[in-house]
Amino acid sequence: MTNGHIVKTPDAAEQVEAAYSKTAVDHMRNPRNVGLISNADGQASITGPCGDTMEIWLRVNDGIIERALFWTDGCGPSIAAGSMVTELARGKKVGEAFRITQQDVLEALGELPEESVHCALLAANTMKEAVKDYLAFRNEPWKRAYRK
Repeated sequence: MTNGHIVKTPDAAEQVEAAYSKTAVDHMRNPRNVGLISNADGQASITGPCGDTMEIWLRVNDGIIERALFWTDGCGPSIAAGSMVTELARGKKVGEAFRITQQDVLEALGELPEESVHCALLAANTMKEAVKDYLAFRNEPWKRAYRK
């Protein structure tokens, strides 16, 4: 109560909606492509400097990403970024998915607050590594059995 008036402080949901675009909030609350792919054609796991880990699995057919799934132990913005990067990659040629940047993820999400932009970088970098993993083993899949 201030000067005889009740001051309503915004709850957490209101704070999120004020700080993030509708698209980002939707991907936080309703993430797409969550899960893992057994025997994926490409896979990567990266832990960012903030401590969030993101994993991405790819199913590729004739050089086109048919499925891209992700998992993260991170915050809402990491969830949104993982969801969006997999949406951006699905249906694309592997080379196009490799070129998805932090800025592409940020623009697709409608930007993120400065303290959360690293989440888009984590998502883009994890996608790049998953594509690199696919490319490294596509011609010699037997080598997967010998990797660390």
